[in-house]
Amino acid sequence: MPTVILDAGHGGSDFGATYQGRQEKDDNLALTLAVGDILAANGIDVLFTRTTDIYESPIAKAQEGNASGADYFISIHRNSSPIPNQYTGIESLVYNRYSTAANIAHNINRNLEAVGFANQGINERPNLAVLRRTSMPAVLVETGFVTDPEEYALLQQEEYQEKIAQAAALAVLNALNGGTIHGT
Repeated sequence: MPTVILDAGHGGSDFGATYQGRQEKDDNLALTLAVGDILAANGIDVLFTRTTDIYESPIAKAQEGNASGADYFISIHRNSSPIPNQYTGIESLVYNRYSTAANIAHNINRNLEAVGFANQGINERPNLAVLRRTSMPAVLVETGFVTDPEEYALLQQEEYQEKIAQAAALAVLNALNGGTIHGT
């Protein structure tokens, strides 16, 4: 059975993107825990870099992933832009676009696109520690822009958050074993 380590981006003193008083780190943690619950309910061994509001450096998270022996590393974030309304959609980042991680990223993007996100594609970001320093396939997924008021409003709806968690978990399940998702 594969093991996935889920990373809720940012945390503690690192708020990530902020918009209208909301902090990315909180959204990331809620979504990561929801995805983890779904994966675990479907037989995947799930580990987390954090389950509370603490800060660990990206390098420490990569080291934790490596030490865990996990097969895959998925880091969940929200995107932002310096200018509101400039961009919308989801984007996945990988170390190398011709890798197992890119296949997982493709599944994630496709499933989140089906939920209603614009698909901004898969981009290589070899300078990110959680992608560069992990020994297993790693994906950093940006689940929407907090700086787009329309997308941001959707991201705050509990029903929409559940759809995002379901879509992301199903994408990981399909990439890992072609499995179908069971009850949450």
